[in-house]
Amino acid sequence: MTTEKYPRGWNEARVQRVLEYYESQTDEEAAAEIEAGLNSTTMEVPRALVPAVRELIAKRKRARTKKTHNKGLQPSASRAKRTTGSKAGSRSRRLKP
Repeated sequence: MTTEKYPRGWNEARVQRVLEYYESQTDEEAAAEIEAGLNSTTMEVPRALVPAVRELIAKRKRARTKKTHNKGLQPSASRAKRTTGSKAGSRSRRLKP
């Protein structure tokens, strides 16, 4: 008589539910699930490093929101100043034979 050992939180019923879920999936559903998983990453981090990793992620998110927050339809003042000289017209004259 053998007793099966499961990881903590798992039992025979849970294993059967997982098996039924994946065995009943169509190929298209399985492909969609795999593709969705490619958009995120999961990794193990030692508990002692979790606060530092969370802080790094928060800093990166803040930096991204600052970069995307300033994107508007109007060019920045310095860019507008550069383009008002209309060098494009003189350049096009230089390119014509």
